[in-house]
Amino acid sequence: MAGLWERLLDWLRSLFFKKEMELSLIGLQNAGKTSLVNVIASGAFHEDMIPTVGFNMRKVTRGAVTIKLWDLGGQPRFRSMWERYCRGVQAIVYVVDAADHDNLDSARLELAELLSKPSLQGIPLLVLGNKNDLPGALSTTDLIDRLDLKALRDREVCVYSISCKSQNNIDITLDWLTKHAKS
Repeated sequence: MAGLWERLLDWLRSLFFKKEMELSLIGLQNAGKTSLVNVIASGAFHEDMIPTVGFNMRKVTRGAVTIKLWDLGGQPRFRSMWERYCRGVQAIVYVVDAADHDNLDSARLELAELLSKPSLQGIPLLVLGNKNDLPGALSTTDLIDRLDLKALRDREVCVYSISCKSQNNIDITLDWLTKHAKS
């Protein structure tokens, strides 16, 4: 009964309080960006994902919030495009494979390079350590250290440990995103 009441309230809110959000989803290849988009959009995880070439755009509605997601390719040849798609968004979502220790230095350097751009100053950053269902996946504290996130100033930074596969912490990720949407 409580779930029905909550859905009714969400529906009523959506009639009067529509919000929109645009965000860019970036990270190295194989971090799980497209898997995250699919889980947010449909609740489904697919094991056999094809790497994103260039970018994809998808609109997802959650309650009264419509989220426009730019899913950007993570291969080296696409990283120069990241800044262009991050300008003017409500949040930058940086997805990291938390179990891929070999690529963490690369992930740190790419993020630092991107965030050094004046056009991206002040945009909130959500870092998602994906694949926390795998052995050896770093905790949020370890990710903060390895990605040197404490050094970031003048922007809101949030870090969650998630798993697209088991859908662990996808709910709190969505909560954070919808709180950053604009009316």
